[in-house]
Amino acid sequence: MEENLKEKTGKTLQQWKTELAKQPFTKHGEYMKYLKSECGITHGFANFIVLKFREADAASSNEDDLIATQYKGKDNLKPIFELLDKTLKALGENVECVPKKAAVSYKVKRQFTLVQPSTKSRIDLGLKLNDVEHQGRLETSGPFGTMCTHRVQITDASQIDDELLDWIKLAYQQAQ
Repeated sequence: MEENLKEKTGKTLQQWKTELAKQPFTKHGEYMKYLKSECGITHGFANFIVLKFREADAASSNEDDLIATQYKGKDNLKPIFELLDKTLKALGENVECVPKKAAVSYKVKRQFTLVQPSTKSRIDLGLKLNDVEHQGRLETSGPFGTMCTHRVQITDASQIDDELLDWIKLAYQQAQ
């Protein structure tokens, strides 16, 4: 999106950041309204500019900070995440770990697993599995929508068992 910014808006990202720095606003919506009404910027570009200006997008944070923020106040879940992270990365050198604001995505050619601390006592593990029925603890994707086809709720490291590892391996294989 940044590549097209100057062509579509007449200014580079740095020029827009300089422009926004002159404004008295403090809220995302105020900057958005200014860019859209006063500068004639479309919603998509305005949102991109404001996120970059406020460094509020995931790409403006480093991976360790994103993960630390996800588990702030959920220290009991961090060992579960670390075990899942180690397990997922051990599947192959081609596994890419992509931390985001609310979850960590694992992908090869496409995403196959998503790890999200959904509550203070539970991690939701989203899996992208083709032709696998929902049964028992292998539930529908729930809050993940179309990003995943299945979800497993994990509240204890002991739940990362052979059955779960088999589902993870299958999702990994299907994503290649």
